[in-house]
Amino acid sequence: MSIDLVVPKEVELPTLLDELRKLSWASADVLMAYARGGEPPYGFPLPLTVEEGVDGPVSAADMAVNELLISGLKDNLAFKEWDILSEETSKEKTFQQNNYKKDWCWILDPLDGTKDFLQGSENYAVHIALAYKKKPKIGIVLIPEKNELWFGIVGIGAWFENRDGSKNHFSFSDRLDISKLILVSSKNHQQSKLNNLLSTLCFGEIKKIGSVGCKVASILRGDADVYISLSGKTSPKDWDMAAPHALIEAAGGMFSHADGRNLVYQETNYSQSGCLIASHGKSHQKICQKTMDFFSLEEPKYFV
Repeated sequence: MSIDLVVPKEVELPTLLDELRKLSWASADVLMAYARGGEPPYGFPLPLTVEEGVDGPVSAADMAVNELLISGLKDNLAFKEWDILSEETSKEKTFQQNNYKKDWCWILDPLDGTKDFLQGSENYAVHIALAYKKKPKIGIVLIPEKNELWFGIVGIGAWFENRDGSKNHFSFSDRLDISKLILVSSKNHQQSKLNNLLSTLCFGEIKKIGSVGCKVASILRGDADVYISLSGKTSPKDWDMAAPHALIEAAGGMFSHADGRNLVYQETNYSQSGCLIASHGKSHQKICQKTMDFFSLEEPKYFV
């Protein structure tokens, strides 16, 4: 795949990645300061205030990193032919009135796993994705507490770096049989329908951790093999999925609906509803087929 398909032709990929590194580690500084009750850098206020939003809690840390990322993209990566979609700014009236028809769009989640962050867990992340024509091409997942900055560039590859810039390689697990696969599931979002599905699939082990980005990173490290998202009364949003999607696809894994359809971004309400499956790819078709068999028998009206 040529470079001009993952970044606009007017933008140099190395320059873009350098700026994303700076923004990501600056975001880590802010989040870790809030997590430890210290004075956050860059002039952000100290109190870790929390408001309960429609889709869950929103903290001062969310808003600080949101401001940091958006101002950084606008100031240091100015390019008039891309838009910026963020979890926090998507709620603003001026944002909702924007048509957002440009081919290139940043999709940001300044703090994925807010509940885990507030609970003192290390399983929270920052998501930065660049989508082209509604498909994520670059995915950045920062996991501050693990000192890991993951890069995924579709068609080129994936890796993770530490703060000192050292580049690290990874490998998926060799587990193939569903009965031996390790699934990562949400720690704070449980529902009976998903539990019934998992009981039918009979994975070897289920680990519960927060943040989609942390879940996908665990698959890349070989600590897990598959992640299943099942929407209920609410659905995950574009900013939950875009960066992890690009990351695991760039690494050679798969992320799709249970029926094999691709995820599409920047649609109505930015929702990613249905049954979504991310995996190392080696057993993806088997998992999808068994999942579809479950829904055809137990939940025939559920739109996967």
